[in-house]
Amino acid sequence: MYAIVDIAGQQFKVEAGNEIFVQRLPEAKGADVEFAKVLLVANEQDVKVGTPYVDGAVVKATVIDDDVKADKVLVFKKIRRKGFQKLNGHRQKLTKIKINEIA
Repeated sequence: MYAIVDIAGQQFKVEAGNEIFVQRLPEAKGADVEFAKVLLVANEQDVKVGTPYVDGAVVKATVIDDDVKADKVLVFKKIRRKGFQKLNGHRQKLTKIKINEIA
């Protein structure tokens, strides 16, 4: 059984037991969270598609770590023949969650 869920503005395909990285959530480490914006729920034979969300479907998860950093993204700017070069780096903060169940 899997579901497509909208978490913090992004869509994820989740199954029970998955661990995923999502955009920073306000919950602390060890907290239980529920996501009600379920777009699709599917098991072996049955597929339920929401308009826009499936009624009564909830994905329950636990916050494993609330302060994870993503890979560094380097932004390099250069204007040729002018001697201008600039290098910036950025690491987005993420939250790691574990999907407990799809109800």
